[in-house]
Order: sequence, then C-alpha cells, then structure tokens
Amino acid sequence: MSKDAAASPPPTTSDPEVAVDVQVLISGFLVRHGLAAAGDTLRCTPLEGGVSSDIWRIDTGLGTVCVKRALPKLKVAADWRAPISRNTYEWAWLEFAARHMPKAVPAPLAHDPQAGLFAMAWLDPGRYPVWKRQLLDGRVEPETARSVGTVLGRIHFASAHDPALAAAFPTLSNFHALRLEPYLLATATRHPDLATRLHGLAERTGSKQIALVHGDVSPKNILVGPDGPILLDAECAWYGDPAFDIAFCLNHLLLKGLVRSELRGKLTASFEAFVKAYFAEARFEPRSDLEARAAALLPALMLARVDGKSPVEYLRDEARRDTVRHFARPRIAAAPSTLEEVVRDWISV
Repeated sequence: MSKDAAASPPPTTSDPEVAVDVQVLISGFLVRHGLAAAGDTLRCTPLEGGVSSDIWRIDTGLGTVCVKRALPKLKVAADWRAPISRNTYEWAWLEFAARHMPKAVPAPLAHDPQAGLFAMAWLDPGRYPVWKRQLLDGRVEPETARSVGTVLGRIHFASAHDPALAAAFPTLSNFHALRLEPYLLATATRHPDLATRLHGLAERTGSKQIALVHGDVSPKNILVGPDGPILLDAECAWYGDPAFDIAFCLNHLLLKGLVRSELRGKLTASFEAFVKAYFAEARFEPRSDLEARAAALLPALMLARVDGKSPVEYLRDEARRDTVRHFARPRIAAAPSTLEEVVRDWISV
C-alpha cells in the first residue's frame, strides 16, 4: 500500500518513532498469522498522510506488508475523537470489497480485533501513485474518474438491500463521529442561518440503510494502479446512504479546480465521467432519488471542506475559501436536484 509520502530508508524497530510496545504488538501479530518468522528483525516505516490511524510499512524476512491501527483521537487541530472499533469494520469492508472487486483493494492478509490491527498487501508507490498527487500535479485523466465511478457503483450494487450485511455494519455512531458531526454539524455552527438545512441533511443521510458505504472516497485514498483504481481507508464504513460516497468524491474534483484553474475543463470532464460510469452500475434504486440526495449533499460537503473540522489543506487563502462559501451557501439553502446542475453552475464561478 502507498500513501502520499513514506519515510525513505526504512528504519529498524529501534527507531524512536515506533514505540517499543507497538513493536512488540506488531511483531506478535505478524508471527501469529504467518507473516513473519519468530525472532525476525522487523523494519517498520511509519507512513505519512493519514490523520485517523497509524500506518506502517513492515519489512520482514518473509516479505513486505502494510499494517494499520486506528487512533482514538485524530491528528487534526480540532478535538476530534472516534471509536477505535472502526478498525474492525474497515477490515470487514475490505473483505467484502475483495470478494466482489479483488483488483480494487489491497489484498487483506490478517486481522486481530483485540489488538486493533490488520495487515494488507503492500503496494509499491512506484506502480501505484496516489490519485490526489496526480491531480494536484496537473495529471488529470477522465478515464481514472470513470474507473473510480465504475468500481464504486459495483461495490454499492453488490451490497444493496442486504439485511444481513446491514446487520454486520451497525456503525452509525462511527459514521456520525467521523463524518456527519465534523462535516455537516460542525459547519452548521459556523453558518447558523443554514443550521436547519445542514442538520436535516445529516438526519436524512443517517436514516438511510441502502448499501455499504466506504465513507472516505477521496483522491488521497485512491491509488491509480495498472489494473485500475485501488480504494484505501474505509475507516468510516457504514451500511447507509451511498449518496454520501458519490458527493464526497465529486467534491474533490470541483475544489481542485480552484488551485489548478487551467485544468478545470478536464476536472469537469472527470466529474461527468465518474457520474456516467457510476450510474451505469448503481441500479439498486431510481437514479433520480439517489442523484437528488447526492446533489443536495455536494454543496454542503464543499462548505464543510472550508468551515468544518477537516478543511482541505490546499485552499489556504481566504479569497478561494470565500469562493466556495458564495457558491455553496445558496445551494444548501435551495438544494439542486441533479449533479449536472452543480457542475454546470461551478464552471461559471
């Protein structure tokens, strides 16, 4: 697995960044599951990029794996806490996706729910670049967005209207702590005149039980592999409203146009390619219903990425942040019914 940045030569387990108790925990976990030999010297490289978990590249005598452990307090400026049980549900999402779209996720290798750890295949960043890095570097390919839409649509379709799967993901409290509260409800405190609308969106989203939601379909969590996109970091996994995944991903294709304005045409084409590909696969409810919910969430999530608990780091100047506010606020007050309306209006901003 790759993230935006990895430490360069891997340190040994004596590296001070990797605490002794974590070394012992990881070593025992890997040995128990046959991923390392007893007495093996592990080389643990902390990976950067995530805010909600510790992630390591682990080199052992038997090969290289990626190990992940959820944190109780996220690494952001705001006081943002979430249950570490999400590690278990991320593992369950990974197993489900691997059964239905094995090329679209890292291979799941082992899980220890008591230790709060799981291991998955390591994907070399040289072969699996991060989509976010490509977009910000100016490499915008609508085909990548089309493939992401296809993968997401197929996972949603495979999971839709499945009571047993819904029972396996009783994670609304996690989703509320990681998504509804820090994005929609926190934004409502900054925009009290929109609070009724934002609280209503949060309530409606949280009330749906339709399909298995990833919850963080962001370009930073998508690798562009030789066989298509690889989805990472399903810590927010929840059986709920797939409209959230749609809006969450499309939001980034709009916002990145503010920092790479010369690429807005390609970003718009990517937006449209994603939407077309997704709805070609997601045939589990009327498109008009699902799309209307996604279109209503999209401007709310745009505003959340400047005024919620997790603002995007690339919109630093207030002028660009005001552009988002001026665009999103009236569309929260009176929600669009289609995604085409949102992107059409955004082009003229």
